[in-house]
Amino acid sequence: MSFPDLANFLQERTALSGLSTEFLTEIAELLETKTIAGDRTIIKENEAPEGLYILESGHLESNSQIPSRNLSFLPGSALNLYALLLDKDTEYTAKTKDECQLWFVAADKFKELVARYPEVTQNFSQQLATEVKELSEQLVFEQERQQILRPYLVSRARRGIIGRSRYAVRLRSQIKEAATNRDSVLIFGEPGLEKDNIAALIHFGSSDRRQPIAQLDCAKIQASGADLFGRSGGKPGLIEAVGSGTLVLNNVEQLPPELLPAIAKLLKTKTYTPIDRSSEKTPAPKQSQARIILISEKNISQINSEVDTSIKVPPLRVRKADLDEQIKYYVNLIGKEKSSKKPLLTSEALRKLQAYDFPNNLRELESTVERALTQLQENENITEEVVWQSQSRKKQNRLNLLDKYPKLRHFLRSDWYPDRINYWFTAAFFAFIVAVLFLAPQNRQQNFALNIFWAWWWPLVLLGFPFLGRIWCAFCPFMIYGEITQKISLYLFPRKLKKWPRQTAEKWGGWFLFGLFALILLWEELWDLPNTAYLSAWLLLIITAGAMICSAIFERRLWCRYLCPIGGMNGMFAKLSMTELRAQQGTCSAECTTYQCYRGGPQKGEGMATGGCPLYSHPAQMEDNRDCVLCMTCLKACPHRSVEFNLRPPGIELWTSHTARSYEVALLFLLLNAVFLHHLPEIEARLNLNLHLDRFTNHGLIAIVVLFLPAILPLLAQGFMREIALVNNNFKAYSFIELAYGYLPLVLAGNLAHYLRLGLSEGGKILPVTMATFGLNGANLPILVAHPAVIAFLQGTSFIFGVLLSILLTQQIARQPLKFLLPQHLTSIVLAIAMWQVIVGF
Repeated sequence: MSFPDLANFLQERTALSGLSTEFLTEIAELLETKTIAGDRTIIKENEAPEGLYILESGHLESNSQIPSRNLSFLPGSALNLYALLLDKDTEYTAKTKDECQLWFVAADKFKELVARYPEVTQNFSQQLATEVKELSEQLVFEQERQQILRPYLVSRARRGIIGRSRYAVRLRSQIKEAATNRDSVLIFGEPGLEKDNIAALIHFGSSDRRQPIAQLDCAKIQASGADLFGRSGGKPGLIEAVGSGTLVLNNVEQLPPELLPAIAKLLKTKTYTPIDRSSEKTPAPKQSQARIILISEKNISQINSEVDTSIKVPPLRVRKADLDEQIKYYVNLIGKEKSSKKPLLTSEALRKLQAYDFPNNLRELESTVERALTQLQENENITEEVVWQSQSRKKQNRLNLLDKYPKLRHFLRSDWYPDRINYWFTAAFFAFIVAVLFLAPQNRQQNFALNIFWAWWWPLVLLGFPFLGRIWCAFCPFMIYGEITQKISLYLFPRKLKKWPRQTAEKWGGWFLFGLFALILLWEELWDLPNTAYLSAWLLLIITAGAMICSAIFERRLWCRYLCPIGGMNGMFAKLSMTELRAQQGTCSAECTTYQCYRGGPQKGEGMATGGCPLYSHPAQMEDNRDCVLCMTCLKACPHRSVEFNLRPPGIELWTSHTARSYEVALLFLLLNAVFLHHLPEIEARLNLNLHLDRFTNHGLIAIVVLFLPAILPLLAQGFMREIALVNNNFKAYSFIELAYGYLPLVLAGNLAHYLRLGLSEGGKILPVTMATFGLNGANLPILVAHPAVIAFLQGTSFIFGVLLSILLTQQIARQPLKFLLPQHLTSIVLAIAMWQVIVGF
């Protein structure tokens, strides 16, 4: 480069640009060209400068004990300039990163030249004064900034994301992705998930890790927002103080409502307006350089819609597979703090912890581990005895009968339950009963099969609901023949059975079984099925045919799950049961990878080979007894002992985890109305009417009316409660289908009271009736018949308990003061009195 060109370069590209042309021309003549290879040190810190270096091309960096002097130099940079002018040692070490072209003038020549041009020193003295002033102002601001930031600074992330579950892997991936940019982030989830630590992980994993990160609790923020946005002409706010660092707004759901628009604007435009005490003028908006991370436990639509990235932190209850590693981490952490030996966690203790949902998540788990370690003696492991915590809602007031009575577990896992009982006895006995119904005399006095069906089966199955739920379905002959049909058809015609049409079945299956049950009730009333054996046989065969046809077409038990009228009734009344089949959700999610209880599969560990749940219900996800037939397939298949058969408060699901269904409510009132349908002659006599029930048309029309009329009373009660809700804001009006389940105990009591008369007056005559079935004289055989007064007493007791339990259940479902629910309670009493009049009064 020629001297004129070099002088122009010095004038335009270097720190010497403000000097005279004469000086630049003379120094250009003194400059020597040097080519220095990469990774060479040309200047060493705190040494006398060799001379002035001017970078022409290449990559050159400085390194110093003072961080502000760590620079990457651009072409035109003058190295050692101030050291030479001020006659000081060098301020930094300079090193080439690759081959560099430099101009160099020795120190003595440069000083000699500067001595002949006094304006050089004067010029740079002015520059130094300006820089000192700027540095002084910057220092004052930095001190003020540090004072503002100090209470909010986050020094480091406490820990990483522990675990190898898919939830942990996905969360780590989301954190890593969020750290690659400066977009705003919303981290939301339940309490105790260490969401603030996730915010710190994002910051310290980003390229801005050297910048400050400040965390502000929105519950403590000033309503004016001055501590966040600063004051116009006054103290800076936290946004300005954090600079290009990260600002974490914790507990956003507790942010003062008046600040929501300002936060939304900050997220959307990256601008904010400082607070001004005077209302004369609006301060000018400021640009924010900060990266914003929000932490919330609730959804705030006004803010969430403006966030670039959302990270939902999964609760601990769905990350049970990570519990083992998380507990080991806490054991190591707490043991290190206490300088104690690190105990091991037993498998029983881990299983117990996996069965718990940890509503306070990691915070609660850490305190649980710390409490367990405190209880340990020296050289002990963490056993289930020292691990204790609050019970989750699903585990409260439960007693696992399988743990309490090991012989019960053994029996339920044996071949006897239910397969041998079903295929060795029930299937053959059912065929025999149907044959007797067709061939033997047609009345209950001479046909023991008719006696068993109406005087034994109905009372016993109704009595069984409060104790064992859908236990009848485990031994149901309809489905036994369905399974036999399925196996034979697959043997004769190998094929793949159709999948369930779930959406259609969920939508219409309940209404199908409701309609079928209504037709059965009308058929029973109009054709006198209880006293006509062959028609009772046809009823059994029709239901069996439905099970067989569905089993030949679809896999497993579609008929039982969606279409069987008896199954629909059983599932509804099973909600009142004091027992339930469930599984430990934590154990299933943490240890099970095959889901053999649901899908079926070969033997694994102590789990037996099974075809999977016949109703496609997973015991860990089950919240309703209607979806379990107590076949114990899941108990046999589970290799982890996760399945439980619990004793519980009767009907607890109806006010905890229950989902109301309109077709179930329709079936409930159908069974309520059926009690009145069974007693049309008594109603006719009680009301002194002449209904001409001997005429089929009259009988049919009146039966249809009675089958639907009594449900009007609950509808009227619901209307009254809605009116109460309109005039009283303290009362929440529940929907009709939600509160209607409060009548369930009364409906069960009414049906039981109806069949108690048959059971207690005719059931005990089974021996002479059996002899009469085969044309023999059984007059001398013993009979057991209850006195009419005893029957009336038991029926009345059933109604009293039905009303009391209906009132209690309604209160539990609605959670409202008694006075607001009086219309429904009075309706229960009126219906009970009406049923008592037509059942016990005759």
